[in-house]
Formats: sequence, structure tokens, C-alpha cells
Amino acid sequence: MGHRKQHAPRHGSLAYLPRGRAAHPNGRMRSWPQAKSDSPSLLGFVGYKAGMSHIFYVDDKQGSPNFGKEIMSSVTILDTPPLQVCGIRAYKKDDYGKETLSEAWMENPPDDLERLVILPEKFNTEEMLKKIEENLDEVSEFRLITITQPRLTGTPKKKPDIVEIKIGGGKTNDQFEYAKKLLGKTVSAIDVFKEGQYVDTVSVSKGKGFQGPVKRMGIAILPHKSRKLMRGVASIGPWTPHRTLYYVARAGQMGYHQRTEYNKRIMKIGADGKEVSPKSGFLRYGPVKGAYMLISGSLAGASKRLIRLRQPMRAPKKVPAEPPKIVHVSLESLQGK
Repeated sequence: MGHRKQHAPRHGSLAYLPRGRAAHPNGRMRSWPQAKSDSPSLLGFVGYKAGMSHIFYVDDKQGSPNFGKEIMSSVTILDTPPLQVCGIRAYKKDDYGKETLSEAWMENPPDDLERLVILPEKFNTEEMLKKIEENLDEVSEFRLITITQPRLTGTPKKKPDIVEIKIGGGKTNDQFEYAKKLLGKTVSAIDVFKEGQYVDTVSVSKGKGFQGPVKRMGIAILPHKSRKLMRGVASIGPWTPHRTLYYVARAGQMGYHQRTEYNKRIMKIGADGKEVSPKSGFLRYGPVKGAYMLISGSLAGASKRLIRLRQPMRAPKKVPAEPPKIVHVSLESLQGK
């Protein structure tokens, strides 16, 4: 009998190309969902990844074989201190998409904002708001300019992260009035999301540096007797014309890529981090001091990484009306102490 050719599925997903490093450690929100409510509301929030744990809760998914029973689920704990609303930005449509029409800033922004941008002695907020109001006909959407408060978290930094969050729902006039009410105030996670709902998460994954094709793309290791090469690609393509096709597994950057995950469920939103922090704190983070959020499953990114949340773009059709009933949250030390 002759040699029997074996077949295997291709190695490495072609859905994420090019696999280059992200431009910034904070994820970029490229699109926002259409708000269904008639009243204006914020469409997103941000938090810092503290770590992971596990919970026991009563399965409330209709049709599940474990419906009504206690099941275990892994969860990611996000440190979610309130966001400070420092400004309002109005956008107008042009031939190339969106263009900034105008913006208004609070009169006395927090001192930590100086670590990000050079501020004038004082903002003339009334004049800025008046300019936006005069051009309301041109406004296509409003976004709030918010900053995080890392001093309230377990992260070792003082410089805040600046985040734009779109206002959805209602008419343009309603959105403008809603933005004016929030200017200079703080917004909490419970004001934006509710327990049990689904959200989309955007973050930058943990960086692995320059890796070979076996670890990066999952190709098979070659027999050591056949050639000098073992942890490489046996054939990188046709001899003529001379080229390597884009889908051939090659060494390169692995990790530190922006990734969007759809429909991650919020299991709980709490105000006291002691409820979910192990006695020894989270590894490479420490204890969660204040407001927190439990998200089902894992999220891309290392500890301390900024995680952006938004209302779901394609939410499941069947969502339980009530939040999940959590029976137990594990507070076991992650260091074996």
C-alpha cells in the first residue's frame, strides 16, 4: 500500500489579522448600539480588572438541564469606582463620518485631570453650553467626557483614564438637558447597568511578546528525525512564484490585542468590595475597596487593565427578568494561605 495522506484542520484563526500590538492599553469603542428607550441614558461604563473567582448561583436559564439548581460559575471581578463627568462633546455628521462640533467643560475640573491635559485657569462653561445650544440642529450625537478615579482602586497609579461615553435614547434636546444635569457630577455603574443584564466588553488582552508558530498558531511539532526544523512550518507555500501567503503560520507578536466579547452577563453590582475580596487580596491587585461588578466568565486583559463596558449590540432574545440568585461567593485566598 502506498502512503496514505492525512488531513487536519488548518491551524490558527484567520479572524484576527494582522496580529499586531494594540495602539493603546485601553480598548477603543468603535461602535455603539441603538438605544431603545425614549429617555436619554448612558450607553457604557468602565472598570479595572481586579481578578477572578467563582460563585454558586441558582440557574435561571429556561430550558437548561440545571434550571432551578445550584451551579458553579467562574466570574471576573471589576473594580468600578464612580466616573467623574468633566465635559460634554457634541458631534455633527460630515462626508467622512463624524466631526466634533463643540464641547463644554466643567468650571473647576478635578486636580488629577492636570496629569492628562494642560488646563486653562478657568473654563467659561456657560458660554460653551450656549454655543452648543445655538447649533443643536447640526448635532448628530452627544458624548460625555468622563475620567476614572484610580485613587479609589487597587491600581498603583494616580493619573486618571479619560473615556468618552455616548448618550443614547430620546431626542437631541432631551440628550442635551440630560448631559447638562450630569456635568460636574459623578456616575456610578448602577446608574448605567442593572444586575442580570448582558453587556459587551472591550479590552486589550494580556501580552505574550514574540512567540513562535507552535505557541502562537497551534501548529503540530514535526518529527525530530525528518529535518532540522521541529517547531516550525514544514512547507511555507509554493516555490514559484516566490512568496509566503498571509495565512501561513509565522512567528510574531502574541497577545496585547484588542478584543471585543459579546453578551457577558452581569451577575452582581455591589458597593462594598469586602464582599468579594479574598482576605489576602487579589494577586497583583490587592483588595477591592469600593464599588464592584461581577461579570460571568473571563475577560481579556491582565489585572489592573481598563475594561470598557457597553450596552449589548446583539442581546439574547430571552433574558431572565430577575437578577440571578447568588448563593455563595468564594473568598478563598489565591495564594494558598
